[in-house]
Amino acid sequence: MDFGFSAADDVFRVEVRAWLSEHVEGAQDRRTWERTLGKAGWIGLGWGEGGYGNRTASLTQQVVWAEEYARSGAPGRSGHIGEKLLAPTLLAHGTDEQKGRFLPAIAVGEELWCQGYSEPGAGSDLAGVRTKAERGPDGTYRVTGQKIWTSLAHEADWCFVLARTEPDSRRHHGLSFLLVPMDQPGRVEVRPIRQMTGTSDFNEVFFDGAHARVEHVVGGEGAGWKVAMSLLGFERGVSTLAQQIGFAQELGRVVEAAVRSGAVDDPVVRERLVRQWAELRVMRWNALRTLGRAGDAGAPSAAKLLWGGWHQRLGELAMQVRGAVAGVGPRDWAPSSPYELDALQHLFLFSRADTIYGGSDQVQRTIIAERVLGLPREPKGVV
Repeated sequence: MDFGFSAADDVFRVEVRAWLSEHVEGAQDRRTWERTLGKAGWIGLGWGEGGYGNRTASLTQQVVWAEEYARSGAPGRSGHIGEKLLAPTLLAHGTDEQKGRFLPAIAVGEELWCQGYSEPGAGSDLAGVRTKAERGPDGTYRVTGQKIWTSLAHEADWCFVLARTEPDSRRHHGLSFLLVPMDQPGRVEVRPIRQMTGTSDFNEVFFDGAHARVEHVVGGEGAGWKVAMSLLGFERGVSTLAQQIGFAQELGRVVEAAVRSGAVDDPVVRERLVRQWAELRVMRWNALRTLGRAGDAGAPSAAKLLWGGWHQRLGELAMQVRGAVAGVGPRDWAPSSPYELDALQHLFLFSRADTIYGGSDQVQRTIIAERVLGLPREPKGVV
């Protein structure tokens, strides 16, 4: 792809930058911010002209929006799972009724989503799903099982759930992709998972006979594996470029810390800093090279391997350049604030998970080996 920004893109960038400058400073809680974005038409730029309440934008303009959003210091999005994952999946596999019901609510920031994929004992192995969905006499599914590492489940209104709808089915057979409302007291329970950072971005979700309507099965019963794999292809894309803007800002803070501590005088540290910068540039050009392409089974996995390892190494470098002081919190311990971290300490601890969540490095390498290189599948049951 010959990627470049046009004069129209430059005009669009000015518009985006002006709007963000005017609204970011007054941003309130994340749900209110989603409604603010939706009211201005900034949600769903890449959906195309479907009459769902969103404005349209070219691929390059989507990149402009993502980059300027990251640069502006705007709040982290709580609606990105619905906008970036579910919406493209519905556009590709959903019925007209499903699109008409769910896309407008996402476009205006009214309904938030979470992703019910990973399970205890299965992790990134989606074919190991044990959550069941049994269809009752009234046509309604009863969903029973547990999901884990579910981002934003404590805020979500809905969850798209990969569940086994065919009894005694195995691996990727007999799975369905269901849209399940979260507001079901006694049937859906969300338990936050406390992380090393002291925060709880992930959750356990327990389904105990949770209801899902038959018309809310995406792609048809038994097509869950196909739909789930399609969705994973949407995880990487324009958002990767915005992520890299954030990475560049973090790298800048690490360089500043190295200058303050004097660690930058160490040639080994300087070499590591330069290597991080160079690798980040490579990631950007790789993202631009693959942007908009379809059918490349290995591209998403290669991108995940690149940024996961890079970010983890940056967190380690952030601690190295600060020396022993990196082990001390920014404030003295107190009962009211027993666990305080500064930005670089948070970077180090949170980035430990980068090579695990969103599909572990081992899973990504297996995908590349089997689906791209055509190597034999790994024998099951081998330790």
